Amino acid sequence: MQAWTPAGGPSAPIETDPAIVTDLVESSQASIATLRGDIRTASGPALFDLLLAAFAEHRRSLGDPRSMQVIMAGMDATRWLNEQLWAWLGEKNAADTLTLSAPGNVTSEMGLALLDVADVIRPHPEVVAFLREVEDEGFLAELATLPGGREAHDAIRAYLDRYGMRCVGEIDITRPRWSERPTTLVPLILDNVRNFEPGASRRRFSQGLRAAGRKEQDVLERLRALPDGERKADETKRMIDRVRTFIGYREYPKYAMVSRYFVYKQALLEEAERLVHAGVLREREDVFYLTFQELHDVVRTHRADDQLIHRRKEAFRSYQALTPPRVLTSEGEGIAGAYRRADAPTGALVGLAVSGGTVEGRARVILVTAYTDPSWSPLFVAVVGLVTEVGGLMTHGAVVAREYGLPAVVAVENATKLIRDGQRIRVHGTDGYVEILPD
Repeated sequence: MQAWTPAGGPSAPIETDPAIVTDLVESSQASIATLRGDIRTASGPALFDLLLAAFAEHRRSLGDPRSMQVIMAGMDATRWLNEQLWAWLGEKNAADTLTLSAPGNVTSEMGLALLDVADVIRPHPEVVAFLREVEDEGFLAELATLPGGREAHDAIRAYLDRYGMRCVGEIDITRPRWSERPTTLVPLILDNVRNFEPGASRRRFSQGLRAAGRKEQDVLERLRALPDGERKADETKRMIDRVRTFIGYREYPKYAMVSRYFVYKQALLEEAERLVHAGVLREREDVFYLTFQELHDVVRTHRADDQLIHRRKEAFRSYQALTPPRVLTSEGEGIAGAYRRADAPTGALVGLAVSGGTVEGRARVILVTAYTDPSWSPLFVAVVGLVTEVGGLMTHGAVVAREYGLPAVVAVENATKLIRDGQRIRVHGTDGYVEILPD
């Protein structure tokens, strides 16, 4: 058993028990299902009353102390394994391998699930040919009329039912979700059809599971050969069990939050549609430029300030041209900072080591990027390494890179400017730097 101590609070022990995670997820899913049912028939001022109650439930769910205890337990176990196995065995970032294919990571499951969708589509050449020409967002209805199209339709639809609330920049409720723009997924599906053999999802997960098992057996055998080895091996085994029980949950709270956001968004856009039909708003997306209270007032009074909406649209366009600092404090101070590293070769681009291993290849926009979020997970199954300009040990890209066994270096300043598309690079995920190689 290990304790997590919240700021200003007493120690909060938590057992290494998978049932804790199961209960958290089931409770969250039940809450989201209730929200969907309650909100289905609400409109007008009554919708806003319901949403205020939903926001309170959302805060309660996010504030469940067990949720943070589970996340911190996984992080603490990761840190313990890396520190102790380095001290005892000289193993660097051993937790990267020990956490491969850890159960319950909804973000990595999302990437693997799209491989399963490709398995359904691959045997049907007419479906593949149709998808290559898709441009209209209503393509799913037409897809169902083709030979093999019903199976393809059902597979894509099931994927969207589970993951369709996600998108790039998904924390922004205004961003179009995959369910709203399913064409976003089509190139990824076609890439999976072309680049993978049937059953790739299961094989990939099984390979990670076996690699993690081999690593566990190796470190435990080596520890037992040390002075006081049985104690060290027993402690390490407890921490391996702990990290594999809890580390996957790290990705769930964001998934639950975005699931609720999509329910809110759909309800508010339906209300906006009614306002457009009533001549109150010019277009339904105008609601994105109003605060919750302002929109509530518009619904109540049937009057909108067109000039206010126009000014905010213009301001938003100007904000899009800004480049955020790598670190922004709670006081609003932007911090650039610098690395003090003597272990990297001269000229190497230094960052944070977040997923071990070394890989060499030609940089592509999906290999080197400014940042990643959970929506990138389906791409991760097709790349061999990752470099980002922002991020840390427990950001989504780092977690999924470790889950898939991809060497990754994050927080590499100006990576997208210093690394050109097509340039040959070597990513040192264990040591945290990137070398630009001669062609």
